Amino acid sequence: MQGLGASSVRPKRPVRLLLLLALIGLAGYLYLNPEGVGRLLVSAFSQGYGTPAGPVVPSELTETQIGTGDSHDAGVRVMEVALEKVAEGIAEPTDIQFPPGMADHAVVLEKGGVARWLRHTTGVHGELLEIPVLSASEQGLLGLAFHPGFADNGRFFLNYVIDAKGVHVSRVEEWRLGAAGKAPSADDLEDGEASAQRVLMEVQQPYQNHNAGQLGFGPDGYLYVGWGDGGLADDPGDHGQNPYTFLGSMLRIDVDARGDGDRPYGIPADNPFVGRDGFRPEVWAYGLRNPWRYSWDDAGRLVVADVGQNSWEEISIAQAGDNLGWRLKEGFACFADDPNDCVREDLVDPVFVYGRETGGSITGGLVYRGTAIPALRGRYVFADFVSGRLMAIDLPDDRTRRVGAATNLGKWPMLISTFGRDARGELYVGAFGRGEIYRLAPAKVSR
Repeated sequence: MQGLGASSVRPKRPVRLLLLLALIGLAGYLYLNPEGVGRLLVSAFSQGYGTPAGPVVPSELTETQIGTGDSHDAGVRVMEVALEKVAEGIAEPTDIQFPPGMADHAVVLEKGGVARWLRHTTGVHGELLEIPVLSASEQGLLGLAFHPGFADNGRFFLNYVIDAKGVHVSRVEEWRLGAAGKAPSADDLEDGEASAQRVLMEVQQPYQNHNAGQLGFGPDGYLYVGWGDGGLADDPGDHGQNPYTFLGSMLRIDVDARGDGDRPYGIPADNPFVGRDGFRPEVWAYGLRNPWRYSWDDAGRLVVADVGQNSWEEISIAQAGDNLGWRLKEGFACFADDPNDCVREDLVDPVFVYGRETGGSITGGLVYRGTAIPALRGRYVFADFVSGRLMAIDLPDDRTRRVGAATNLGKWPMLISTFGRDARGELYVGAFGRGEIYRLAPAKVSR
């Protein structure tokens, strides 16, 4: 009896016709909808921030534990710190912010769309608000910034990703805590008295990764909005080097002024590209891949941690008008197909990079301004999401000088997704897979 191998059975003519039509349809879809195909690929193959890849997450992590060392510590400066558990039961934290005027409270964002108030002195928390968001890969509720006058006006701003009639959109939206015309209170926070006010900005996202999503008010009182290049790999839309798109750029806007026409915000007059052809006036700097995260140092300089692709994670000190290099360069290395494209005076190099022997996805942090760990004061603390490393560097006064090595604060069995800093200057980290918040503390034992 003949076997039923591939050569023994041939589809009948109608079946072959249907297969041919299906292949033609698939080819047409691939041609007409490359972004949709890219989204499918990102969903299928990208770990994003939803998969606890990297370090093992054991159940025995104690409430206070010193980060473990490994062979990478050889020849590297080491400072021992501890992590004290502050809260648990917070699903996939993406941001930790401390509302001005409320010393005992923080607000923690969950990737799935919930913002939680947290009494960081007791670990008690509850729901402040919930937004229906897209949450595949690196989408979700991603960024929060309190207005500089929040203690009086209750204004704050959120950055999240939604489905707008089939289009993936990042939205920057203004909210208010408490009643208009009244100073917000801790009771308003815990009672969930928050309401959406207006949409400031919507940006179409071609893929589910590299959505970035942070918001931050600078020392100048303007809102900075950092966008990733839109995703997939190799920046297929060349957004990083196109300052006429918001993607791959750091924006700077005035939320206290109205713009021309329907623009619900003002453009600071000293933005570097105002009035220049080929540039959006909101753009303050460009050449970014996926800024996760940024903050300001004690001198008021913007420190940006940009997630790398193949080889290098980087930290830059950015200034107005900078081209930070992506996708011509990754770290100090040339990434462009033509090496001559990397030899340009307008490309600004980072101050520090690290490679795959240290980690695979940088989580930008903050300058430590607390008193609990005196040796850490004034240093920029950051982490790697994949390897679980906590690190610190001294930011150089001259940003053209490279930082040679970071101080290793330990390797932790957790996915560190975000940082926060309270009114006393103490630092907190979000453990993404664990759903926990920790505070940096002095080491209590020696290894």
